[in-house]
Amino acid sequence: MKTVFITGATSGIGDACARLLSPEYRLILCGRRVERLNLLKDELSNVITLNFDVRNREDVNRAISDLPNEWSDIDILINNAGNAHGMAPFHEGDVDDWDAMIDINVKGLLYVSKAIIPAMVKKKSGHIINIGSIAGKEVYPKGAVYSASKHAVDAINNGMRLDLVEFGIKVSQVNPGMVETEFSQVRFKGDTEKAKSMYKGYEALTAKDIAELVEFIISRPAHVNLSDTIIFPSAQAAVTYIKKR
Repeated sequence: MKTVFITGATSGIGDACARLLSPEYRLILCGRRVERLNLLKDELSNVITLNFDVRNREDVNRAISDLPNEWSDIDILINNAGNAHGMAPFHEGDVDDWDAMIDINVKGLLYVSKAIIPAMVKKKSGHIINIGSIAGKEVYPKGAVYSASKHAVDAINNGMRLDLVEFGIKVSQVNPGMVETEFSQVRFKGDTEKAKSMYKGYEALTAKDIAELVEFIISRPAHVNLSDTIIFPSAQAAVTYIKKR
């Protein structure tokens, strides 16, 4: 049974991936909210949990290096942890929001990847799934820094694939459009009504939709790599173009 390491597993896409993959894979689930990690551990089989913040390089390295021997051979890494904070025009942006997005979406992904990939290189086997965004392909008003962080994920994904192909490691990216999760509540700092308004008038994707795509990607034969995918709800045609009822 292969071992899958999932960051940001306590909500949204990470939680959905954990629930969908649990029957067929051993899971290392990572997140900042201990109570949610404990619930997942109680509900799912073949699971261990790690409580750390991907922004803290020392905590990342410590948690991964302290994995029990029987869990240290990681086959699949799903870099899912990410966030969006605020939605203001650039000149009114909050620098703390910018720091949070760069630290989690970019540096967090780098820290976790650097801690896990060398072992994959050594055994010449592995698969990395980076959860990006359509914002990593396009830019939209009031989203410059979030888009910049996801453009960085796109570049890192492509660079990883070039550097790791000689070691038999697959690198794939999933770029969702509008997905209805806690994402908008975080972006709008708990303003539930504003968050809900983002999904009115059309049927958005669900976290399970993304998890099903991830499951499909990692279940392909050894000679197949879906290196870069975009997944939209059928009502969406571009990052800012959604046909509403």
